Amino acid sequence: MIEGLQIGSLDVVITSTGPLGNFVPEVFALDLPFLFRDYDHARNTLDGEIGQELLAKIGENELVGLAWSENGFRHVTNSQRAVNTPADLDGLKLRTMENRVHMTAFSAMGAWPTPMAFPELFTALQQGVVDGQENPVTVITATKFWEVQKFVSLTGHVYSPAAILASPILYDELSDEQKGWFDEAATASAAATRAEVNRLEEAGVALLRENGMEVTADIDKVPFAALAEASNSVYTDEYGTGMVDRIKAVE
Repeated sequence: MIEGLQIGSLDVVITSTGPLGNFVPEVFALDLPFLFRDYDHARNTLDGEIGQELLAKIGENELVGLAWSENGFRHVTNSQRAVNTPADLDGLKLRTMENRVHMTAFSAMGAWPTPMAFPELFTALQQGVVDGQENPVTVITATKFWEVQKFVSLTGHVYSPAAILASPILYDELSDEQKGWFDEAATASAAATRAEVNRLEEAGVALLRENGMEVTADIDKVPFAALAEASNSVYTDEYGTGMVDRIKAVE
């Protein structure tokens, strides 16, 4: 779909940073595990200087970065057992995005990361091809993963932004007034999505329980983060620690 923006076959796309990193590698920093402390930290980062720099970098790649929306913090679900510690991940086949940072992090934590396209995931879980997956509560509820998963652990291991992008083939032909409409609409979309994420962080977890999922909420993230830190080198070995240090310093 991102390629579709570049050639003009699509006008607007909302995408996670996973595939976007293939076009703008700098955004891979946002995928580092346990980088963001909470929603305020993540949103302040993307609404501030760092987020605007990344939107500008997106604009250098035959794309138009309009705004940062979000999917939320990602959590682990599976059909085998409750995950309270990294040891509980040992040997679980977890579907991930084809994202080297995510795959390296889960390998370090003991799981067997298995990348596959999202449309294939529900059937793969149903047939036992994989034991589990990781996604925000918004996705877990929308996809009704409770039909094929028993356990959800609120690991919050990765914050998942969503970039609202436009095709320059469309955008560059607009008047300044029309561009303003697009920018205003993208900002309104991001605000509405964040409000829905806030709602589902509470209501969605209750919905998972109502539909029979066993929710592990109070998780000590420190041992997970200590193991997952090894995946940072996938990014920092190539791009250095500057962006990571700046993100950690955001209040």
